[in-house]
Amino acid sequence: MDKKEYKGIVVFAEQRGGKLQNVAFELLGKARELANTTGEKVCAALLGAGVAEQAKQLIAAGADEVLLVENDCLKVYTTEPYAQAITHIIKQFKPSVVLIGATTIGRDLGPRLSARNVTGLTADCTKLDVGETGDLQMTRPAFGGNLMATIICTEHRPQIATVRPGVMKRMQPDANRKGVVTKVDVPFDASKFQVKVLEEVVKGNDKVDITEAKILVSGGRGVGSKEGFAKLEALAATMNAQVSSSRAMVDAGVMPHDRQVGQTGKTVRPACYFALGISGAIQHLAGMEESDYIIAVNKDKDAPIFGVADLGIVGDLHKIVPLLTERLAKLRK
Repeated sequence: MDKKEYKGIVVFAEQRGGKLQNVAFELLGKARELANTTGEKVCAALLGAGVAEQAKQLIAAGADEVLLVENDCLKVYTTEPYAQAITHIIKQFKPSVVLIGATTIGRDLGPRLSARNVTGLTADCTKLDVGETGDLQMTRPAFGGNLMATIICTEHRPQIATVRPGVMKRMQPDANRKGVVTKVDVPFDASKFQVKVLEEVVKGNDKVDITEAKILVSGGRGVGSKEGFAKLEALAATMNAQVSSSRAMVDAGVMPHDRQVGQTGKTVRPACYFALGISGAIQHLAGMEESDYIIAVNKDKDAPIFGVADLGIVGDLHKIVPLLTERLAKLRK
């Protein structure tokens, strides 16, 4: 295989119900950064039905070209049609790199693309760089999060990576950016469509996704119980914040999995992160250490969380949190 034939970066622009997901913009921001180093083009692969209008947003977010595939079979995500479409794009446009969000959709799609294109896949990446050889350096947690492994794919193209939502920074949208929209005709083989979506039921949720929150009040083992998290909810209410937790509280059944921050949960980058009763194991730090400002409260003065905190308070959170809640509530009046 001649690697020189493969150039450019393709970002899978994930959309659900016609709405582009934030991870698409995050990946375009990183792709733009990488492309500025290599001098290559950034393309966004936009798949769906009736989604053409979304192309403008992708160009404003960093795409030089939007590869648009519209077909009724792409209206709701199912593996086979999407895998066929992206594989066709890879064979036609020969990108050197393909970036996919490590969402439920991306984690399903990535391995299929890897197998069909006989190349490697680095999953759940938290960092991407271009090495001296021009190969993509894909970094992800390994060995239970105890170290970070940097992986390169030297012999095959494209280099495929799934990237955690919330890890990369999206670029400031520029409505004046120029780009092109290319309609791609995919010769779908409907005989291989073995799954048909009969009904889509969207579960309502009045809570903001923790990856979208500007302020997170996060509790760990030190919070102890649902009663303890009630104190965190009260604190969060004074700041229009969201409550999240470490894995320990999810495993204990106190908090749901969609509220978990960390290596096996979600990666977050809020403006302010309260780490309350969280010791700061490396698995948790991997999910929140890029927060703009970190405030930690822990009884153990040697807790690793203080190593990344901008402000650390050694003390009992069950005494400190109610006092802080009371003070903030007075300031809001």
